[in-house]
Amino acid sequence: MVPPTHPRTTTRPSPRQSRISPEREAQMYAAVIDMLRETGYDALSMEAIATRVRWSKATLYRRFSGKQELVAMALRHQSPLRTDTYDTGSLAGDLHAMVDARSDQRLHADAALLRGVFRALHTDEELGDALRAVDHDELGALVSRAVRRGELAEHHPAIPHLPHLFVSALVAHPLIEGGPANRDFLHRYVDAVILSALGTEAPPHEA
Repeated sequence: MVPPTHPRTTTRPSPRQSRISPEREAQMYAAVIDMLRETGYDALSMEAIATRVRWSKATLYRRFSGKQELVAMALRHQSPLRTDTYDTGSLAGDLHAMVDARSDQRLHADAALLRGVFRALHTDEELGDALRAVDHDELGALVSRAVRRGELAEHHPAIPHLPHLFVSALVAHPLIEGGPANRDFLHRYVDAVILSALGTEAPPHEA
């Protein structure tokens, strides 16, 4: 969930090139996220992950250089900013659908997970490298649809900053308001901040 800067080059096959089924891959990423929530990043190990998902360590290491890359891919796969399943017919509708797709409880858990990852970044430089090497264009499908519909200019200067806006809302809310962000807050945030930044007004029925 950190915007890419200078992706690393690697000769190892990507997870998408693996023979592991998409279903098993998704289950593995979900298990990694669960373990991050349960034990934190520092206590996480490739051996523990292999045991949890019932894979051999050799299989994990054939696909990932270490826990840093595996965690980065799991965060990418489980990102709250993924919008490829939403198509309501409007930019505002898609953004609000993204908020509605997660319960308040899940939003609270996402925020706690992000704070834990940010703490780990201070002590593990390889984790930062892995996060920056992963494609984090979670909002790409949503933006592309808005451009095709004529709602958004293709090169609008705010587009690259959309992930920053969403992540900062989740992380900063507890510091400012004393508690985690919920869906009601995020709906208002979409209308007042995200859509305004993109030069698009929220329709009256969504305000």
